[in-house]
Amino acid sequence: GTLLDGTYKVSRPEYKSYHTGRIKLGTESNGDFKNITITNCIFDRCRGLAIESVDGSHIEDVVVSNITMRHISQAPVFIRLGSRMRGPENTPIGSIRRISIENVIVSDAEGEFSSIISGIPGHPVEDLRISGYRVVSQGGGSAELANREPPEKEKAYPEPDMFGAMPAYGFFIRHAREIEITETKLSYIQPDARPAFLLNDVQDASFARLNVQRGINNAPLFDLHNVTGLSVAQSRGVNDTQLSEMISEQKL
Repeated sequence: GTLLDGTYKVSRPEYKSYHTGRIKLGTESNGDFKNITITNCIFDRCRGLAIESVDGSHIEDVVVSNITMRHISQAPVFIRLGSRMRGPENTPIGSIRRISIENVIVSDAEGEFSSIISGIPGHPVEDLRISGYRVVSQGGGSAELANREPPEKEKAYPEPDMFGAMPAYGFFIRHAREIEITETKLSYIQPDARPAFLLNDVQDASFARLNVQRGINNAPLFDLHNVTGLSVAQSRGVNDTQLSEMISEQKL
């Protein structure tokens, strides 16, 4: 109706516009995505940013900046490297590297999910920098959900809800290396018993100047599994930490 009368209206629920994306690299990803800037954009009543390579493409040198998001379903940021490989036979698995995301504000993000950064075993997302990131989640996650291990789904179509509800309310990071997250504030509205960050199979992760709301019942801020090379500095609610050896499991 908005095209007919020139007004801006929220579409009716049956149109499912709330569950579509606004800016997405992929999904059909046989060709590469390189040297891209995305800036000064507004997301409203939709999914968040999606960066996806599952068919052999190389995604690199991407800068995302100055984004506001409101009423976001599923993941505010979804970065997925997979191996669906729908393309020429014998194409090798692709890569995602050198991605910068800065000055992003998200309000009313769906509570079951978190920002997701996920490669697959042996093929990590690489060299990702996030700064100036502010997210207010609906929250509501349980302690049982915090213990959930999402499936890998290496060959599945990449969707922000492909892993189901997340065991962290802020960031779920798996199969990644050279991750830097700074000047970030995370909070929730409804009580949430999950950690803010869950890392699994991550090498060289750096966190600084965080202001993160701790989950209820003294939930950890960080839930670490198979992490090598972690630093946390100048962050509220957690001591400065330097871990150089492999950490099979630890909570901060």
